[in-house]
Amino acid sequence: MSRISRRIGAISESATLAVDAKAKALKAAGRPVIGFGAGEPDFPTPDYIVEAAVQAARDPKNHRYSPAGGLPELREAVAAKTLRDSGYEIAPSQVLITNGGKQAVYNTFAALLDPEDEVIVPAPYWTTYPEAIRLAGGKPVDIFAGPEQGYKVTVEQLESVRTERTKILLFVSPSNPTGAVYTPEQVREIGLWAAEHGLWVVTDEIYEHLTYGDAQFSSIATLVPELEDRVVVLNGVAKTYAMTGWRVGWMIGPNDVIKAATNLQSHATSNVANVSQRAALAAVAGPLDAVEEMKTAFNRRRLAIVEGLNTIDGLHCPTPDGAFYAYSDVRGLLGREIRGVVNNTSAELAAFILEQAEVAVVPGEAFGPSGYIRMSYALGDADLAEGVERMVKLLGEAK
Repeated sequence: MSRISRRIGAISESATLAVDAKAKALKAAGRPVIGFGAGEPDFPTPDYIVEAAVQAARDPKNHRYSPAGGLPELREAVAAKTLRDSGYEIAPSQVLITNGGKQAVYNTFAALLDPEDEVIVPAPYWTTYPEAIRLAGGKPVDIFAGPEQGYKVTVEQLESVRTERTKILLFVSPSNPTGAVYTPEQVREIGLWAAEHGLWVVTDEIYEHLTYGDAQFSSIATLVPELEDRVVVLNGVAKTYAMTGWRVGWMIGPNDVIKAATNLQSHATSNVANVSQRAALAAVAGPLDAVEEMKTAFNRRRLAIVEGLNTIDGLHCPTPDGAFYAYSDVRGLLGREIRGVVNNTSAELAAFILEQAEVAVVPGEAFGPSGYIRMSYALGDADLAEGVERMVKLLGEAK
């Protein structure tokens, strides 16, 4: 008999966190590694949010259990923030506060899926989605949208993989890992298709405030009222407010789904840490000034990384419209010799780049097909420039 259950043993480690951990370990060992792996803003959490947490830590009421579904004040603030930012009107009872966005993802699929229910997952996808679906007993069905279509899936592609077992469409815009942003017209077309076929839509909106140029965030829940009570919105404070370590996310959905997910969370983790919830309350109820400052830096880095990477023969990096990731097509580098080595997959190429240039990137295998690499540009300007320069030098030797 296996010591580890088949269900848990089948789960893969988070590829992005693994790359980040390896980069940090090499740095600790004295190697000058530059990490493009983790999707984590390099900015500190804004002072007013930190101060709210400090004050909360001193208040004895935050030293005790609180409702598993979240502090009532935070649920109300999330409902108000959702109306403010996306025009989607909900009641506080439709909000469940979770331990980061990942728990919101798992809670949602656990609440909705029965064994062998299928979830359409457009690829490239964030590494956690298929694992959370499998852990909840469902079956992820991916459909790949490549760079020639801006990494955005079409209704025709979605229809090609829909079966009688399909229950959910996962929809993410802006996208991790590609930075793709769907237009309002594309969002509505996809939402109407889902509504026509009676599908649930689970939409991850955690990058809602990180769009650039003419791109604009559009909530499928707002644009497609035809979905009625078959949509779940995932979000959190991590990316918008540089609060990755505070671990506060949420899911928004119909009352029966939220009640079921709250029951699950009451046994799994109970309430999110109260001090973190108080910090999140200050974030979502406060101004977006700090977000705009971060966006200015991200936009500068976005343009710089794309310009630098596209000087490499055999690599093509489209300009992302959202989030803080550059997703490059490196198929033109595979099978070519670099310093006596031929890399045939993007996983091999990523390992080679780390070894030879001391730059950590995440291979496309973590997000779908091989042949691509993801690089987060949520790091300092100097490190970004140095990391890209090292890659240009190394990959420029390809024969």
